Parts: sequence; C-alpha cells; structure tokens
Amino acid sequence: MTTAPVNVTVVAARPTAVVAATTTWAEFPRLWQPMLDEVWACLRAGGITSGCRNIMLYRDDAPNVEVGVELTVPCPLTGRVVASELPAARVAHTVHIGPYDELGAAHQAVLTWCAANSLRTTGTRWEIYGPHDPSQPWTEICYELYTSNS
Repeated sequence: MTTAPVNVTVVAARPTAVVAATTTWAEFPRLWQPMLDEVWACLRAGGITSGCRNIMLYRDDAPNVEVGVELTVPCPLTGRVVASELPAARVAHTVHIGPYDELGAAHQAVLTWCAANSLRTTGTRWEIYGPHDPSQPWTEICYELYTSNS
C-alpha cells in the first residue's frame, strides 16, 4: 500500500449519478455492489459504457451513502438512480494506491493528519476510484473540512 501525503485543496462540485441509501456499517459491504450495478445498468441503457469513475459519498457516520459514478455526460436516469454531486468544498485529500481492503488505513492517515494540523472534518467524505487496473488500483480520498469560521 502507498498513500500519498495528505494536502488541503479546494475542489469543484462534480455531477454524479447514484443510488442513495441509509444503512449500517455492518450492512454496507453487502449493499454497495448491487447499488453500483444498478447505476451502471442505467448508464448502459442510456448508451454510456465507460468513462465514468466510480464514487462512494459518505454524508455522515449513520451512514447515509451515495454509490455511483461521476457523470461526465448527460444521461437519462431511471429507477432509484438519481442525479447528485460530489460537493464543492475545501478538503483534506490523499491518493491511496493499493488494494481496496487497505483503504481504512488511508482514511485513518487523513484523520490523523487533520488532527495533527488542527483541522476539523464535517463528517462528509468520499472516494473516487481510478480507472480499474487490477495490478495497481488507486483511490482518491477526500474529507470535507470546516471553514476557519465554523
């Protein structure tokens, strides 16, 4: 596993197509793949077969989650698939290169870095998955930060 240094950056909002759910951390590992499959089935029906990075947006610790893709071109959305967006925000950001089952350590690295630098997270965070390369998967991790006035 390699996790890049954590940095603070400002990101623009990015449109997404997602299935949203309120679940538990115990249930979520069984739910995310069917949620993502539902989004991709919708996109394929609309003529999109590639070019959209997978995302998972965690709005809080309940967790209220959105699983789907960055939507790079308009597409009709049907069923439970809805339009949403990754927020425009000031974030603590890193990139994890390695197995997905090691993402927890990368998340902890961001939280540890934020605490060491007196930065508070809002609880909203997301993962953006790079193009699938089984030999070296990579994942962007962003934690929304409170502004200095909050």
